[in-house]
Amino acid sequence: MTKSTRLLLAAAALALTLAYVFPLWHIALQAPQYPEGLGLYIAVNQVTGEKPQDLNSINNLNHYIGMKVITPADIPELRFMPWLLAGLIGVGVVAAAAGRRWMLYGFATLFVLGSVAGLYDFWRWGYDYGHNLDPHAIIKIPGMTYQPPLIGSKQLLNFHATSLPATGGWILIVAVTLAVLLSVREFRLARRAPAEA
Repeated sequence: MTKSTRLLLAAAALALTLAYVFPLWHIALQAPQYPEGLGLYIAVNQVTGEKPQDLNSINNLNHYIGMKVITPADIPELRFMPWLLAGLIGVGVVAAAAGRRWMLYGFATLFVLGSVAGLYDFWRWGYDYGHNLDPHAIIKIPGMTYQPPLIGSKQLLNFHATSLPATGGWILIVAVTLAVLLSVREFRLARRAPAEA
C-alpha cells in the first residue's frame, strides 16, 4: 500500500470511534398534536428519545395502535454492536499498520457486509415493529401497518415519519466509502505493478 493509502485507512478506521459518541440514526415524527415533534436516536448501544420524554411518549402512542414497546434493554443488537464495531476498528488499524493490500480488501469487505447486514437488520426490526400488532389494540385499522421508513419519509396515519442517518451514521458512510475507494485504488496500482508489495 502507498503511504497515503495507509494514512487514509488509519483515519477511516479511527473515525469509527466517533460512532461511540454520536448516534447512528434519527427517526423524527411530526404531527399537528405535537408541534415540537417527537424523535428517536439510535446509537451503537442504546435507543433514546430526541427529547427526554420522547421515547415514553412514542411508547404510549404505540400502545393505542398495538405496536410493541421500545425497550432498549430487550434489543440484543445493542449489546453486541459495540464489540463488532471495536473489532472492525481493530482490523482497520492493523491493516494500516501492516500495509498489506489483502488486509485493506478484507477490511473494506467486512465493512461493506457489516453495513448491509446492519441496514437489513434495521429494516427487519422496523417490519416486525410495524406489522406484528397487538390484536387487542384500542385502535385497529384493517390493513394498516406502521413500519417506519428505512431511509426517507412516510406518512403513518397523521404522523409524518422521517428516517435518516444521524452524525455517527454519516461518519460510517464516509468511512466505508473511503475504504472502498482506497481498495479500488490499490487494486489498480497492483495490476500496474504486480511485483509491488
